[in-house]
Amino acid sequence: MTDDEALDAYSRAVVSVAEKVLPSVASLSVRTAQGGGAGSASVITADGYLLTSAHVVSGAAVAEASFADGTTVRADVVGRDPLSDLAVLHARGDTPPPVPFGDAAALRVGQLVIALGNPLGLAGSVTAGIVSALGRSLPTGSGRVIDEVVQTDAALNPGNSGGVLADSAGRMVGVNTAVAGIGVGLAVPINATTRDIITTLMTRGRVRRAWLGIAGTQAPLPPHLAERLGSPTGLMVAGVSPGSPAALAGLHRGDMVVELDGNRVVTTTAVQKLMVEDAIDRRIEITVWRNGALVDVIVFPRELSA
Repeated sequence: MTDDEALDAYSRAVVSVAEKVLPSVASLSVRTAQGGGAGSASVITADGYLLTSAHVVSGAAVAEASFADGTTVRADVVGRDPLSDLAVLHARGDTPPPVPFGDAAALRVGQLVIALGNPLGLAGSVTAGIVSALGRSLPTGSGRVIDEVVQTDAALNPGNSGGVLADSAGRMVGVNTAVAGIGVGLAVPINATTRDIITTLMTRGRVRRAWLGIAGTQAPLPPHLAERLGSPTGLMVAGVSPGSPAALAGLHRGDMVVELDGNRVVTTTAVQKLMVEDAIDRRIEITVWRNGALVDVIVFPRELSA
């Protein structure tokens, strides 16, 4: 029996992905005023753009990317988006072929995924596991959350951040970003939203978002209102930032937000999804349940500062 014949289907899938993707995954070395750091990155375009985690290159303007074939190139940090924990670099020299994007929206719980990166400084490492859960939320330092995060049991360690989470076809379906506990790793999904973010970082260097200035929590609606709106819950305003667009519009703690710009909202995540660049300085109507009545409030979101 040959070695190839001895490999089962699982092993063949992992070996195939490793051979296909690993040459395009770089070990990233970063130096800032606070000291040195390391992570992983992957080639995403034929002209040398690399994708990594924003926290890997925080405070850095340039990094050094080393590939499995011994090639080392300097790479300029083109743009960072801490709110999605994604960053884009551009190499100053030739790079291996790009890793193709997949779509995390097509993933299923139990599906095989492979993590490729440079954990603990061990370049070219590969671990495999399954999709443990989908649709997780990952809090960021800003108080916002990254949506639709992929949870996997593929072993991740410091240094894996910025590396590839691939499906069995060798397509990137996530960017490894965090170790949440023993046997629990998290990856920012590659989907329509994050592909737009990546393109924006490549072309503009930053992502503009709108800001309302409210904090909220999901809460039950009165039964008659729930029946009228077709939803049992709304977004209870738990706090309003002083001087924020929400404060200037007259929103206050205890208001129950049920609709924003014509869209039903029941979570802060739903609000975040609507606070895109197009909403900046635009007149937006918010419908709230207040003192037993539905009230319309007009707000003009401002640009969220970095």
